[in-house]
Amino acid sequence: MIIKGKVLKYGDNINTDEIIPARYLDTTDSKQLAKHCMEDLDKDFLSKVKDKKILVVGRNFGCGSSREHAPIALKEAGVACIIALSFARIFFRNTINIGLPVVECQEAVKKVEEGDRIQIDTGEGVIRNLSKKECYSLASFPPFLQQLIAKGGLGEYIKERIRKDLKK
Repeated sequence: MIIKGKVLKYGDNINTDEIIPARYLDTTDSKQLAKHCMEDLDKDFLSKVKDKKILVVGRNFGCGSSREHAPIALKEAGVACIIALSFARIFFRNTINIGLPVVECQEAVKKVEEGDRIQIDTGEGVIRNLSKKECYSLASFPPFLQQLIAKGGLGEYIKERIRKDLKK
């Protein structure tokens, strides 16, 4: 899978309450959640993410509560991929479950600047900074994970597997 876009950059320890404030958790509607994504951290996030679809963040992104609302809000707001130094484990799993690609790459987080144009190849395991003409290595996604993300998440992946099994 290849993901291209401009970078929007934030720091360390961004928690799920900053991604989607708890006062909006009375809905599971992804469009409603997206309207409030990151608003307490950056009131201009929604206008920025229209042009900058790749989040580059620091350590422990998605810490806090384990709610799925946070990755759903990010994906619906237009985030195409998140690159971090590290993720809270349950947040990492929740993003994969909904089909939002996330990668850990120390070199990219250190060298990429807001507004840089980058290309992430999850199969090859490389991030290309097209603005700076640099490359950064990351662990490639196994085929199963690439398929899961391409289908839009675990739910759709499982539905397709069931349909295939029923045809046998």
